[in-house]
Amino acid sequence: MTVQPPALSVPGSGGAPIPPPGATRAPAIQPATDLTGVLVLKHEDRFLLTDAFGDIHPDTRGLGLYRGDTRILSRYELRVNGHRPVVLRTAIGGSYRGTIQMTNPDVLRRPDGGRDPELALRRQSFGILRDRLIAAGVRELIAVDNFTTHPEPCRLSLSLEADFADIFEVRGLERAESGTCFAPRIEPRRVTFDYLGRDGTLRRTHVDLSEPVRLREGPGVTLELDWLLEPGGQGRLEVLVRDETVDDVGPPARAARAPRAPRTSGTARAVSSRLPDVDPLAPVAAHEAWDASSATITTGDGGTTRAIRRALSDLRLLVNPGPGPGEAYVAAGVPWYSCLFGRDSIITALELLPVRPQVARDTLELLARLQATERDDRRDAQPGKILHELRTGELARVGEIPHTPYYGTADATPLWLILLGETYAWTGDRELVDRLWPNALAALAWIEGDGDPDGDGFVEYERRSELGLVNQGWKDSLEANRHRDGRLARPPLALVEVQAYVYAARRHVAALARMRGEAGLAAAQEAAAERLRERFEAAFWMEDEGTYAMALDGAKGQVDAVSSNPGHALWCGIADPARAARVAASLRSPGLWSGWGVRTLSSAMAGYNPIGYHIGSVWPHDNAIIAAGLARYGFGEQAVSIAAAMLEATRHFRDARLPELFCGFARSDAPYPVPYPVACQPEAWAAGSVFSFLRSMLGMEADAAAGELVFRSPSVPDWLREVRIERLRVGAAEVDLLVRRSNGSTAVEVLRRSGELTVVVRV
Repeated sequence: MTVQPPALSVPGSGGAPIPPPGATRAPAIQPATDLTGVLVLKHEDRFLLTDAFGDIHPDTRGLGLYRGDTRILSRYELRVNGHRPVVLRTAIGGSYRGTIQMTNPDVLRRPDGGRDPELALRRQSFGILRDRLIAAGVRELIAVDNFTTHPEPCRLSLSLEADFADIFEVRGLERAESGTCFAPRIEPRRVTFDYLGRDGTLRRTHVDLSEPVRLREGPGVTLELDWLLEPGGQGRLEVLVRDETVDDVGPPARAARAPRAPRTSGTARAVSSRLPDVDPLAPVAAHEAWDASSATITTGDGGTTRAIRRALSDLRLLVNPGPGPGEAYVAAGVPWYSCLFGRDSIITALELLPVRPQVARDTLELLARLQATERDDRRDAQPGKILHELRTGELARVGEIPHTPYYGTADATPLWLILLGETYAWTGDRELVDRLWPNALAALAWIEGDGDPDGDGFVEYERRSELGLVNQGWKDSLEANRHRDGRLARPPLALVEVQAYVYAARRHVAALARMRGEAGLAAAQEAAAERLRERFEAAFWMEDEGTYAMALDGAKGQVDAVSSNPGHALWCGIADPARAARVAASLRSPGLWSGWGVRTLSSAMAGYNPIGYHIGSVWPHDNAIIAAGLARYGFGEQAVSIAAAMLEATRHFRDARLPELFCGFARSDAPYPVPYPVACQPEAWAAGSVFSFLRSMLGMEADAAAGELVFRSPSVPDWLREVRIERLRVGAAEVDLLVRRSNGSTAVEVLRRSGELTVVVRV
């Protein structure tokens, strides 16, 4: 029997119980407010979240400046003449630079202490600019222009605080004992915050200013600066925020937990460090190099081209340095998942294969290096498993959370094998396959051993860690897996999509083994895949609904809610072709099809909620997989309709950015897609889904070993007209293509080709 950990309460959430940090991928602060107005800047492992005014202040959205899993600045509020400016326009720029144009509201004063206020400064007299860049720190220029015809006093104030909270604390985890926050050190042009964590690491944040400021009386740190602005004059203040860490400053963390103590004041040890300036060219160069080494896609539709460019830029924004020297990976999403996620990283890499195969190589190598080699129940680790989530903050370092890494996922391991096979198909990189072959065999051994503990041929899961995930598929919230009458499914669970992934993984291993000359292994895997397909059809098919069950529960009964999960069975090819048409019809039924995309759970099911994380919402990556599955079985028209709806949805989201998910309200009731309150933006597999949709519409498949690029029944919507792809790589070859729709048919034209590559169109 699984022991459920105690629920947590989040300040500001009305005391509502929330699952502990390992219980769900959904952020713990989910009930409180939304992220739809949050501005995001990121470069490498630093990211900045502010409200629409550019401020950081305590609330339930996790606003702050972060370095990895640690919030290094928790308050940064600007006031002009004691008032919050009025926002005119915000611009994010290249995702690492942002500007906010503002002005002043009416400013009143009471002369001589009188009761009747008078106007001291008319609204829109000042132009206020906040121009910021994030690189190895954050640099902000605050400029105030006086547009009146007379001198005007201007008082600038900045309120600052650094709580050095771990991201899990920001999400609601309450610790028994924290480290020590020292009293801030204030100089005329610098404020320094210090925190000594229980991991013995001193974390330090410097806020440097270009002009001397004074400390205002009162709680906290508020700095003030006075200007007298002449008519047409301007005041300028530059702010530079940098951080540093020094390991092993204090004693090692104690194993026993004392009652929770406040972060106390003290005297910090002096640590000398000369901080370099923020180099504005670093993020620019990184993004330019990313663009230059990726395929370029433009279309006949300006909105779609904008969404493609935003997606590619977001994916570069999400790149983090890896845990080892020279390693890098695409983080899952900002703000809650700016870390390595096995499942997310793999699916993102699959989505990007035609555009940027380097991501797949990096992902395969890093996850292979971190593949579990021993059994550790606290981390749900078993030999051969691919990790679920890796964290590097204070809570992970002192062992308060199991994410070091945590392995509680049933799908990352077969998905890793799929990625290895697909990467070989696109790159023909035999050396990569040979180098990772021991990892592939270890993953296969897990699938056939610990992944199938009762030996029934299905991979299933049940957590062994009290801090681990209850649900260990991509729908991992507590309420995700349910029967059609609303009852939650009891583990161990064998998910429909996981069996599909295992089927595809076995077939990929068979193909790679045959390429390596291991005919016996290839034949064994092909036979195992066929046995799985037969058992799958018998156990998962629901004749009354014409689709597959979500899962098998602990009693081997069907978890019979109608959901989006069977679309993954189409993607992997495990579904019986004779039944595929009924599955396709189910996915486009009124219960699942919202008009903007396929819902995670049918609206006809008990427990359906269009604002639920996995019980009625629409996920772009899920829809991308479904579209690919429909195209695989010959339902090209349905695949194009899903892709077209999702590309159209980008026009209604800020900066043409597809979020992690959005609400599942019917298009007939909601003419625009409704944002989900706390969706990650940007999110890696949502950004990558844009390229997956294009690939599905064009029916693109590669066989680098054979020097072939195939387009199967390519089709694009009427409004898209044409798609131009430049620098598309298949193996060592590179090609530029133009796909054009005319008179109801779609043609593919080769514009340029280097290397040996045959382009084939099959209708």
